[in-house]
Amino acid sequence: MTVGTCEMSLEGEDLRIGIVQSRFNEDVCHGLLAACLAELKRLGVLDEDVLHVTVPGALEIPIALQKMAQSEQFDALIALGAVIRGETYHFELVANESGAGVSRVALDYSIPIANGILTTENDEQAEARMIEKGTDAARAAVEMANLVLALEELADDEGDEEEGE
Repeated sequence: MTVGTCEMSLEGEDLRIGIVQSRFNEDVCHGLLAACLAELKRLGVLDEDVLHVTVPGALEIPIALQKMAQSEQFDALIALGAVIRGETYHFELVANESGAGVSRVALDYSIPIANGILTTENDEQAEARMIEKGTDAARAAVEMANLVLALEELADDEGDEEEGE
């Protein structure tokens, strides 16, 4: 076995990206989306290679991600939402379950999912972080899509070498 490295790539050309955005905490979610789309464009992802859908809240994000993953049309997915602490236990439930659902879909379908669901104490924190989080989600999706594609290509190449022996 040879030891090598897969270089990080933020080249978005030819990648298909699906975005699921929550409508709850609408202003923050629009900020997340705007930053995410701007960064995807900057990285070379074409507008026609992005599918954006909305869902009512963060708890509904995983089911939409699951349907997108099942379609096998995307190289990576992005989850965007904002869970802002209130005065009840509901915050922990929504934050934990939405995060767990996103991770489960990624692992069940072997597709990179950038988790851009903000979890903050208040509106001010959410507004302060939305641009950075939206940008980071786009970058993570492109980087991980390229890594998975490179690893799949490497596995295919090794399989071809074994067949030739």
